[in-house]
Amino acid sequence: MRGRKWIVTAAAGVLICLFWSFLSQLGTGGTLNRLESQLQDRVTQQSDAERAPNANIKLIKIDQASLDGLGQFPWDRSLYAQLIGMLADAGAKAIALDVVLAEPGKDPESDAMMAETMKKYKNVLLPVVFNFKAKQDRAGALETESVEYPADTIGAGPNQIGHINVMQDDDSVVRKLTVGLQDGAGAMIPAFSVKLANELLDASHQIAWNAAKNGWYRGDKRLPVDDRNQIATQFYTEPREAMSADTGYDSQSFIDVLTGSVPADYYQGDVVLIGPYAPGLQDEYLTPLSTTLKMYGVEIHANMVQSLVAGKFFTEAGSSVNYGLILLLTVLSLLVFGRVTGFKAFIVFAALAAAYVLTWVELYQLKSFFIMFTYPFLAMTTAFVWSVVQHYVTERQERGRVTNIFGRFVPRTVVDELLASGEEVKVGGQRRDISVVFVDIRGFTPMSEKLEPEQVIQVLNEYLDICTKAVFKYGGTLDKFIGDGVMAIFGAPISQPNHPELAVLAALEMKRQSADLEERCLREIGLPVRFGVGINSGAAVVGNIGSQMLRLDYTAIGDTVNLAARLESNAKPGQILISEETKNRLTGSFATAFVGDIKVKGKEKPVSVTEVLGHEETSSTRRLEDFKGGEGA
Repeated sequence: MRGRKWIVTAAAGVLICLFWSFLSQLGTGGTLNRLESQLQDRVTQQSDAERAPNANIKLIKIDQASLDGLGQFPWDRSLYAQLIGMLADAGAKAIALDVVLAEPGKDPESDAMMAETMKKYKNVLLPVVFNFKAKQDRAGALETESVEYPADTIGAGPNQIGHINVMQDDDSVVRKLTVGLQDGAGAMIPAFSVKLANELLDASHQIAWNAAKNGWYRGDKRLPVDDRNQIATQFYTEPREAMSADTGYDSQSFIDVLTGSVPADYYQGDVVLIGPYAPGLQDEYLTPLSTTLKMYGVEIHANMVQSLVAGKFFTEAGSSVNYGLILLLTVLSLLVFGRVTGFKAFIVFAALAAAYVLTWVELYQLKSFFIMFTYPFLAMTTAFVWSVVQHYVTERQERGRVTNIFGRFVPRTVVDELLASGEEVKVGGQRRDISVVFVDIRGFTPMSEKLEPEQVIQVLNEYLDICTKAVFKYGGTLDKFIGDGVMAIFGAPISQPNHPELAVLAALEMKRQSADLEERCLREIGLPVRFGVGINSGAAVVGNIGSQMLRLDYTAIGDTVNLAARLESNAKPGQILISEETKNRLTGSFATAFVGDIKVKGKEKPVSVTEVLGHEETSSTRRLEDFKGGEGA
């Protein structure tokens, strides 16, 4: 039985592991994957003190005020050339224009002016845009359909470009920076933010693609990018957050800088990002810091620049680690909950869940490392639920098994009461008013001498079967077999107001049913096998008596029991003797005969004894069922 249980548990564990492992690899578009991302978003959020912006990163906004003052988009490129020249001459460290200039402008002179600016100032950065295939050939790939470089008329050099692709997760939230993308010729184009971060990093921490090692490095430390060359970064500002004493990037309006309202030398030594900052320009994305208000692309680039400069990014565990976690938590849960049941199981589950949550958070806080949370946690939860269900089913099966086994010795009512109580079986009892029946075979010893042992057992079993069925028929409790004798109780553990009648009826039933057995024994071995029965009613202590740790018997003790045993020892073959107390309680129509006062062991005075001859069936006699008023059968 135990081996089968472990086989079933092991099979359940395998199915749980396979199920959650399979779901975890179906893709990133499911609800659980989104939940995983949202949980990470909550943990990665920082306080205002932690979100202090890098003072050398500044924004120039193409906002509504600039559009109102300079006209609708797109602008003449001479405006960009003019502003870039002002900033470069004032000592800006790097200037990044987050505006796509992939096609020649309408005014060749404006393009020429822009080209002259690019040639003169090498610290100017223009965007490259990658267009990806609508349907990728393989999952997780970033296969390019086309690449949009700055127009040839502008003349941007290879060191003056960076891609501005902002990649959204399946829930349309931007969480990762694509550090670099390969163009059709195999050249690696760094991100805008990588190029700008290098302007703020010293030589030993420069970020670059190492083709020999096939990886991105920040100095001598490999960046933990995924298969798409993406890395999760921190966000330091809320969407459209104005600069304050604590956070928010310094941002000024394009027109204010162009017209001199904000002097160009204000940007000396800074990295400057120029980009759209108005709703109609369609450069807005959701970020982990807000699920409703979108962040402009130029803000996202600024946050990614700071994250790269600070080295603040986290990594996620690979598939093998996550599979291992699912397996570990499933096995651990099945082992633990296989041994812990009831309310304790819920406490242990809560403790395991809390420990896993704490481990998950601490790994990020200490190591900037995320293990998968949802699928291992759900695997653990599934194992817990499975164990609870298994315990329930096992308990029901055990209940049925105990009921069947115990039901061979006592009526179903006794078993049901013990199981329904929900309490441990303990030593002790209670005072109850009961009737006790003792039955014994007369002539058993001579019969045993004449028969083979197997024949003796067969006769004895038939006799005991008759007694047991008679006791159970009238709702009694079969207390014990005493050699060739039987002790039965009526009135406990289920109260039966008419237990004296039930005890007498059971004795008469034994007498009737034993007629065939008596005749067969007389015919086959020449000796009759007849019953002697003694019945007494009164108070007794009924309960579990014996050793708490080793063996308990449900029985009755007291003078009432002793007198019933003495009456049985004085009964002749086929005789049913009852005490005066039992006789006085009988309300049914029984044929009786007074035997007289007899001296019994343990009693100073003789006791009055009556023999029950039969049950008189009359029109006033209650039906048999009426005698069973207290029985649950």
